[in-house]
Amino acid sequence: MHALVTQNDIDCFQRDGVVLIKGLFKDHVETLRQGIDRNIQEPGVHAAENLKQGEQGRFFDDYCNWTRISEFETVIRTSPLAQVAADLMRSTSVQLFHDHVLVKEPGTSKPTPWHQDGPYYFVEGQQTVSFWSPLDPVTEASLRCVAGSHNWEKPVLPTRWLSEENFYPDPDDYMPVPDPDAEGMQIVEWPMEPGDAIAFNFKTLHGARGNNTAQRRRAFSVRLVGDDARYVERPGPTSPPFPGHDMVQGQRLRSDWFPYLID
Repeated sequence: MHALVTQNDIDCFQRDGVVLIKGLFKDHVETLRQGIDRNIQEPGVHAAENLKQGEQGRFFDDYCNWTRISEFETVIRTSPLAQVAADLMRSTSVQLFHDHVLVKEPGTSKPTPWHQDGPYYFVEGQQTVSFWSPLDPVTEASLRCVAGSHNWEKPVLPTRWLSEENFYPDPDDYMPVPDPDAEGMQIVEWPMEPGDAIAFNFKTLHGARGNNTAQRRRAFSVRLVGDDARYVERPGPTSPPFPGHDMVQGQRLRSDWFPYLID
């Protein structure tokens, strides 16, 4: 077990689908900031601005850039995240799925909508983990997760963040997006320092408030999968799409595209 992880952390992650790992990227904050600056200056093919016309601020996100932004790959391969992921997932192997950058500039009132990541992805399994790490101190703009939602029997309807349209054609396969505040669900969130990380299962419902502070809220995420993760067909293009992957139902993710960090 890595020194950053306790047995209580593992039990909490398994039970609630979310846990705070203090200092996961504490030695890599400046490297990640440099990588995010590069990412904003040189956006990738998936980059998006998530505000409608007339909305204030800026909400930028982009993903799948670790192969072209060396700072991201350096942190992914040299930080403790792989061993911590293996401990939390109770997995002997750890594969990289993808990276994700989310930046809310000061005065951005738009929240990150409540959603589960899993329905957007072409991977299924219980051994999954995302790390969400702010590169600026956060309080009210921190990630918010619904404890236990990774065990819900039916997935939450995935929607497009900007248009708010359904992501797939048959909404009956999903439960409506809940309002956890209004419905009295157990929401967990923490004030965080740069380099801290929230670890959560792909099926954990999560979101974030807008950034009404006077400072930026830069966040770096890494998504990883373990032993039981397998490719699954979805009723439409997934996000990320990874065109031309040539995988078939039930196959482990191809290691030349999704490298093993622990094998």
